[in-house]
Amino acid sequence: MNIHELKPADGSRKGKKRVGRGIGSGHGKTSTRGHKGQYARSGTGIKPGFEGGQMPLQRRLPKRGFTNIFKKEYAIINIEELNNFDTDTVVTPELLIKYGRIKDMKDGLKVLGNGELNKKLIVRANSFSKSAIEKIERAGGKAEVI
Repeated sequence: MNIHELKPADGSRKGKKRVGRGIGSGHGKTSTRGHKGQYARSGTGIKPGFEGGQMPLQRRLPKRGFTNIFKKEYAIINIEELNNFDTDTVVTPELLIKYGRIKDMKDGLKVLGNGELNKKLIVRANSFSKSAIEKIERAGGKAEVI
């Protein structure tokens, strides 16, 4: 057997249904749509989730909770990532964006206390976790809320 002799098995490839080509084709007149009704019309169809007039599942299920429109969404950084800066550097959100440590400021910057800080830094952010403040001060630095 050579590659040019390969062909699909008999019956594995079905021909395209050509509708609306006269009564002799078997798919003429109503073009396989039947008589009248929703599916016989052009340009119609049912939307996802429509259940024929029955109350749809997404409306039958009970709803829980709410979305707080006043929620603050902080850009976060762990203090272990601040070890990349030189000693006595003033670390600000603008500096972190410049060096690609955070992408988007959102509602501010929050520093979390994951990892260890080995350098004395002045860190300015909108919010700090308690462990982050403790670790920054233990390294001889300062945590300033802006």
